[in-house]
Amino acid sequence: MLPRDANPGQNWASPPLDSSALPPSDSLPLVSVVIPAYAAHAVIARALDSVFSQTYPNLEVLVVNDGSPDTDLLEACLQPYLARIRYIKQENQGPSGARNVGVAAARGYFVAFLDSDDAWLPQHVETQVRLLTSGDGLDLAYADSMLIESEQPIGHAFGSEPQKPPVTFEALLREDCTVGTSSTVARRQSLVDAGLFDPRFRRCEDFDLWLRMRFRGARMDFSPDPGVRHYLSVGSLADDTYLLKRDRIEVYRKTAATLPISDTQRSLIQSLIAKTEANCQKDLLKDYLRSRDYKNALAAAEAARRLSPHEWRLRAAVFGLRKMPSVFRQYHRLHERLLQLRGRVRAAQRRNLNISTSNARS
Repeated sequence: MLPRDANPGQNWASPPLDSSALPPSDSLPLVSVVIPAYAAHAVIARALDSVFSQTYPNLEVLVVNDGSPDTDLLEACLQPYLARIRYIKQENQGPSGARNVGVAAARGYFVAFLDSDDAWLPQHVETQVRLLTSGDGLDLAYADSMLIESEQPIGHAFGSEPQKPPVTFEALLREDCTVGTSSTVARRQSLVDAGLFDPRFRRCEDFDLWLRMRFRGARMDFSPDPGVRHYLSVGSLADDTYLLKRDRIEVYRKTAATLPISDTQRSLIQSLIAKTEANCQKDLLKDYLRSRDYKNALAAAEAARRLSPHEWRLRAAVFGLRKMPSVFRQYHRLHERLLQLRGRVRAAQRRNLNISTSNARS
């Protein structure tokens, strides 16, 4: 059994730092790396090795065991790292609670977040700290991520979600700017001032915090170069896209209910709720079609069409499910297979491009 670094209990918000906490300009500010660990014994070494391979030297590392069911295996994997990490063990509180405990215990002027199933590229922290200390008064910096599937790079996050700066409150709402948590380095004081992560959310908790920070005036920017290897795997909280969208709707509603937003911002949020709800209904439509539940499939299609009345595919889905549901299901299956085939072809093309680029550089 490993010793506890801290016993945070329910009060995870530590006293805030003040400006005197920033070291003199001729020294490197301490960066606290917060890694929540839940069912992470198979990947924690990869994450830690990437931290200890950073070109930025002034780091402290906090691993928060969030009531992990594999604690014995996790602690065995952590044994070689004990001299270089701070280990915190607690009852399960979800990703929000785990990160909050890490931030509360952090001693650094900056906090860098890393999920246990991701890994950093060697210059990630150095690049982000340089951006944060460039004189622009930034409070948060994030970066692009390489997407890894079966140990092969298949693309990058900004490729599927191009960033449209500047990073404003509205840009975050619209997802014109998307902050990847494992790429984020932020001023600790800004995190604390915004209230840290909301423990009620187990999905989209990061989205909620970034919105609150930006609304309060926190300045944000990003590095276009990848700083993270994001491993695509089954079983993460982000895998269920339907539940992810439902929690995003709850974040929108919380934002509208708790922040003194303008009428224009409120209108934007309402439109985003309607759009996301329509996408939820599309997800349900697909699930019902797969199980041949045509009655509920039609209800989902009609609900989606009411929310997106100008989308011709939804009108076609409603017509098909009313007139010839089994034929429409076959058409939908064929359409999905074609999309999957197209996705595999594109992934293979990206892999070949990455291999060609690597060979050219070598």
